[in-house]
Amino acid sequence: MDYYIPACSGKKVNVKKGQRITVTDLEGGQVADFFAVSATEREEFLSPAVTLDCHASLKLNVGDALYTNRYRPMFRIISDDVGAHDLLFPCCRPEMYDFFYRNGDGHPNCFNNMNGTLGEHRSIINPVNLFMYTTVDEKGKITIHPPISKAGDKIVLEALMDVKVGICACSVSESDTNSGKCTPIGLCVE
Repeated sequence: MDYYIPACSGKKVNVKKGQRITVTDLEGGQVADFFAVSATEREEFLSPAVTLDCHASLKLNVGDALYTNRYRPMFRIISDDVGAHDLLFPCCRPEMYDFFYRNGDGHPNCFNNMNGTLGEHRSIINPVNLFMYTTVDEKGKITIHPPISKAGDKIVLEALMDVKVGICACSVSESDTNSGKCTPIGLCVE
């Protein structure tokens, strides 16, 4: 099943164990906020922090698992055209836009899109930011660069449990996060 996620919006998809999820940067330079919740236990969800802990790395590689907050594998990376994804930043939200740009009122954002898409009211959502390109220097300074993904680049994940996936085409146009503009994301579940 193919889905089109317009810029600055989100989509929920139910995915069964063993199914493959392909996330495609349709136009290039666009981040996809990727989050999931166990289909059987709402309090078990995708955790970038636990994933980082399990791999002792800020980089995701083909073959790596993405873990839940309970240290159980939720997805496995089958293929990846880009190799640059972010595990550090939470979903953008109105308060973030106010803090950095003074424009949070009414700004589309992944926090509200993800909660709305999943029908949830989580107080913070830490997604895996697919295609987001960040670096950390020797002093710990984090820099956000324009994504290196090109039109048609994709990542393929296999679900290792039944999940509800939430995915958003990130809404940040004010910085390099999405190359200064917001574009759609493609999603295929098979």
